[in-house]
Amino acid sequence: MKTVSVVIPVYKVEKYIAATVQSVLAQTYKNFELLIVDDGSPDRSIEICQQFTDPRIKIIRQENQGVSAARNTGIRYAQGEYLAFLDGDDLWLPEKLEKHILHLENSPSVGVSFSRSAFIDETGKPLNLYQMPKLNEITPDLIFCRNPIGNGSAPVIRREVFEAIKFQDSFSDRAEPCYFDPRLHHFEDVECWLRIVLKTNWQVEGIPEALTLYRVNLKGASTNISKQLEDLEKVIEKTRAYAPEQVERCANRARAYELRFLARRSVSLRNGKAAVELAHRALATHWRIFIEEPRRTLLTLGAAYSLLLLPQSFYRQIEEIALKITGAAQKRRILQEQPR
Repeated sequence: MKTVSVVIPVYKVEKYIAATVQSVLAQTYKNFELLIVDDGSPDRSIEICQQFTDPRIKIIRQENQGVSAARNTGIRYAQGEYLAFLDGDDLWLPEKLEKHILHLENSPSVGVSFSRSAFIDETGKPLNLYQMPKLNEITPDLIFCRNPIGNGSAPVIRREVFEAIKFQDSFSDRAEPCYFDPRLHHFEDVECWLRIVLKTNWQVEGIPEALTLYRVNLKGASTNISKQLEDLEKVIEKTRAYAPEQVERCANRARAYELRFLARRSVSLRNGKAAVELAHRALATHWRIFIEEPRRTLLTLGAAYSLLLLPQSFYRQIEEIALKITGAAQKRRILQEQPR
């Protein structure tokens, strides 16, 4: 039985970290090591982690450098043939590792196995909504524009994949092997997945079950919009250095899809004016998203304008009904696609 190294970067997650660690210890696949990387967290997060006595847990400390650097530290310490990442506020279902290891063992050309994710709120309550990406035939274009892996807690990855994309960086004043770009605070995962599909022959493939519980936290989301767009431009320029044709083909599409995502985020933040402006910027940047994904684009525009123009109480009623219908359809599809 091969070993999985689970890496949890920890920074200011004292409200959630106990449940996160417990969701790893409850895995049906037992042969793992759990590397908790204290990224200079100033709260009680590590004190809470130290209360777990499971011998598979190892706590590693570093000065605060961000999630990419913390994941890199975890990879450098990892002993397993497979690596899995879990953010300090997310959760896994108990079968998560077992199903990914089975997928990877049965698919020798697949280097990155990811699952769908179910959304939970800040209290852990299911929102009955899911990330529903394409699972097969994952291309660089798709990763650049739509990031099917969805979030950093979804994939399980072969160690050989990281060895193939390793690079040296002196981010922390000394040259160290890096895998995620430590200079990125957004899109660090997209940048890493792009290097995997563009520089190696490993395939990326998903499994239909929603095995990751992704916590929706809107705190600071509005102030992060400009920073997210700045980091997207950094990813575009970094990718241009080794795959200029890819960037030529996809850069504007990637910008448009991100602007549309940020429009939906503004809807969640109840900022109708910003949502409309971002949706318009998305169409002005690459109008073909209206043809490529008409339903999602129309829904984004409809939600933005409804929020801006309708009375709030009426808007909330419409939104509640729409989300119930969407969630029920997503759940039916997941159940239909799961292997029996």
